Amino acid sequence: MLPIKLPPVLKVAFCVLLFASLTFGCVPSASTPRAPDYNLVTADPNSTATPTPFQPALPTDAPIPSATQIPTWTVVPTDTATFTPLSPTDTPTSVPVTPTLSPTSAPVNTRTQYTFYVSLKYAAHSLHADETIQYTNTTGQILSNIVLAVEPNLSSGCFSLTSFVQDGRAVTGYSLNGQRLAFDLSRNLSPNATTNFALSFDLLLPAKNLEKTFGYLDNQINLTDWYPFIVPYENGWILHDPWSFGEHLVYDAADYDVNLKVDDPSVMIAASALQGTNGDWLEYRLEAARTFVLSASNHFKMDDSAVGSVKIRSYYFAGDENASGEVVWMATQSLGLYDVKFAPYPYQSISIVETDVPDGQEYDGLVFLAAKFYNQYNGSAKSNLVMIGTHEIAHQWWFGLVGSDQAEEPWLDEAMAVYSERIFYQYNYPNYGDWWWNFRVNYFGPSGYVDGSIYDYSTFLSYVNAVYLNGANFLDALRTRVGDDTYFAFLKDYATRYAHRHVTAADFFATLRLHTDTSFSDIIQEYFQQSH
Repeated sequence: MLPIKLPPVLKVAFCVLLFASLTFGCVPSASTPRAPDYNLVTADPNSTATPTPFQPALPTDAPIPSATQIPTWTVVPTDTATFTPLSPTDTPTSVPVTPTLSPTSAPVNTRTQYTFYVSLKYAAHSLHADETIQYTNTTGQILSNIVLAVEPNLSSGCFSLTSFVQDGRAVTGYSLNGQRLAFDLSRNLSPNATTNFALSFDLLLPAKNLEKTFGYLDNQINLTDWYPFIVPYENGWILHDPWSFGEHLVYDAADYDVNLKVDDPSVMIAASALQGTNGDWLEYRLEAARTFVLSASNHFKMDDSAVGSVKIRSYYFAGDENASGEVVWMATQSLGLYDVKFAPYPYQSISIVETDVPDGQEYDGLVFLAAKFYNQYNGSAKSNLVMIGTHEIAHQWWFGLVGSDQAEEPWLDEAMAVYSERIFYQYNYPNYGDWWWNFRVNYFGPSGYVDGSIYDYSTFLSYVNAVYLNGANFLDALRTRVGDDTYFAFLKDYATRYAHRHVTAADFFATLRLHTDTSFSDIIQEYFQQSH
């Protein structure tokens, strides 16, 4: 059956109406926690990543069902049920033990504020940046030192720090070893006190490695984790060592004001936020985000759409027009559905950017998808382009909105994003049946404990099979046990309660137990090394 092609405005209208109808209908139900280890771990130099596991051949099917009459107006899907998240003290009487939850989040104005003025020389693959950081000590501890992550310094000859000032006085005696920039404060920083830093640095970008997003290609520059940032503090500064697979960085939610000049007027910018102007500068503002990223190219083409007030932009290269159209459609479906099932989308825009990577990579307000997915696109939602696309968009909730330690507990974002794929196909393509399970999960025969750190697995395949794929098995078993109403009520509470904060597995299960007295200890025992 050939794919049904609809004009973009009709696609958006049909998508949101489909979400509403599916939301109102029925869908079949499908020991002490380990303390995080904040000591640095040395990567095994002999450990290498293996290719991301994808099946070699993809079947073809129609991406959307046929429809008879579609109105030309746009609606924003909403839930019919009113849900009020439980407070930390509202425990159902049938729950035997009252879970302990984290305290409420800090006021908005205590988030770290990052301001940048960046001059990018596109053809020279270089930039100069002036960065200011306003940091408020919300740790509850007296701080005697500060640690920043400087990922560009992991690339030889890339990063040069030219100026470093705290509250108007030059910072001396700092150490910059690998990704770690550390220094002792001249005066201790009391709880709730604020200090300001000003840094100037230059980047000479490296050629982009296939497994990484950072660096330059012949037709593109990607700036990811490109600036020094203050890492989270919890009984010590949290900065894990890089590993040969997985993500090792942990981020606080922060506010960004990025001002940019590019020396080539033909360059188009994809960014984590909408573009404005500040005099002669392009300006981007993003609030309560973990990261801010940019991708620049003088070969970009762009498609756009919207769901409600959220702008959707697809950046792609010539020849991939059909695939880009599907990306926009997929993003429309994803945002409309996850906005209803999880929480309101946390940013003003989403950019989906084609680049040369093995699969995909998430950042706040921007995700990268592999160029090979565009090249291999088969005209169907049964494709890696759609499947991995909705996975990376789900990370806007399970990474961006709800943060976690990606190195120590990667299942909290990766298993959640994989299982969001399941929810996406279940609601948008119910006629696909078990295709997603068989193609994405069962084909690989996943096994292994879900709750390992990135350092616990000897190969990338064993890591993915355990954390990602067996993680999806775990979440499906959990959802089946507690039922759909409880499961989705829990997700909403979880996303709302921990918005712009960090979670642990203990937080995950404590919140779930506020919504059910159904026992699921046997499921935890089957999939987890640690009891909860």
